[in-house]
Amino acid sequence: MGKTKINAPRTDRMPNAFHVATMRTTDGRMAEVESENVQWVTLRQEFHTKFRAVDDAYQKSLMSFTTKTVAEKDEERDVYGQVMEQVSGLYAQTLAERGFLTIAFDPSFTGESGGEPRQMASPDINTEDFLAAVDFLSVQENVDPERIGIVGICGWGGMAVNAAALDPRIKATVASTMYDMTRVTANGYFDGDDSKEKRDAQRKTIAQQRTEDYKSGTYKRGGGVLTKEQLTDETPQFVKEYSDYYTTPRGYHKRSGGSNDGWNVSGCQSFLNQPLLCYAHEITNPVLLIHGEKAHSRYFSETAFEKMTVSTSHLTGQKPAIPDTLEAGKNWSTVVGNKELYIIPGAVHTALYDDRAGVIPYDKLEGFFRENLK
Repeated sequence: MGKTKINAPRTDRMPNAFHVATMRTTDGRMAEVESENVQWVTLRQEFHTKFRAVDDAYQKSLMSFTTKTVAEKDEERDVYGQVMEQVSGLYAQTLAERGFLTIAFDPSFTGESGGEPRQMASPDINTEDFLAAVDFLSVQENVDPERIGIVGICGWGGMAVNAAALDPRIKATVASTMYDMTRVTANGYFDGDDSKEKRDAQRKTIAQQRTEDYKSGTYKRGGGVLTKEQLTDETPQFVKEYSDYYTTPRGYHKRSGGSNDGWNVSGCQSFLNQPLLCYAHEITNPVLLIHGEKAHSRYFSETAFEKMTVSTSHLTGQKPAIPDTLEAGKNWSTVVGNKELYIIPGAVHTALYDDRAGVIPYDKLEGFFRENLK
């Protein structure tokens, strides 16, 4: 894998464009590039090309990925999660092997991308990360700018939906095992803390922490996922599943916040009152929402689907009627127009992070993009 830093003069005419002069790769399949988003944050990306020959009709199809990050070989383990070396890299490389050009990148303030302070998150900037990836892809000679799609996994699934609502250059969107980070931040899990009093308590805590951070010149971290030793019988099952991914050789990475000390306590403040899915019902292009039947987070995809299917004839949207029990090995879906909710029987949230359970529906993803990036 060759590493190339892209340096080119900034231009006042296109402040949100990636500034790319050249790109090369030493092994013929992956290149590392650095470029900037509209806030001048440098994003570190990995550009995946196909391993095997594919039909010419799809050589100019291209997808961008973010949410976790890119797949690289590590001396100790192969990892796939919150940085490129985790989940998004796996999706990117697998789809590249199926004939698509793909990029995976570390979101702003994380991994090897730029931005200070570190380990911050923002519904605005992290949506912009997707749009900046589209900027980059749109000017590549081997990319058809009319055939660009995106994939977002976990928290960046919600960002991907938000990006699709903003940018019509995105012709097809996949959100896999998505979170709506604004909803869970403001309302708590399963909307259990949905009250002004609970949000006021959060606002007070974060405001106080901001003052302390300013005094100390450092940012207090919220802590990463619990380790195996910290788990108890009372620990929720989904937290145990996160632990099994982020803190073990299965998915640990030294640059992943989830694997280490987490986000800054004040880093997600803006999620409290900047909801991501306000205009999901205005997304014109196709969207595929993929989730596990047993995932604690499934309600995020269900609500997103309901919001997207609001129309003049269906003012309340289509609430998916998922059966109480799904047949093992038989995926379930519901389609309204060009929006689809696709449920994997028996799968938990983290089953869609890697291939350990063998349930990531790559055939479905490939078919979706081939159909909608014609």
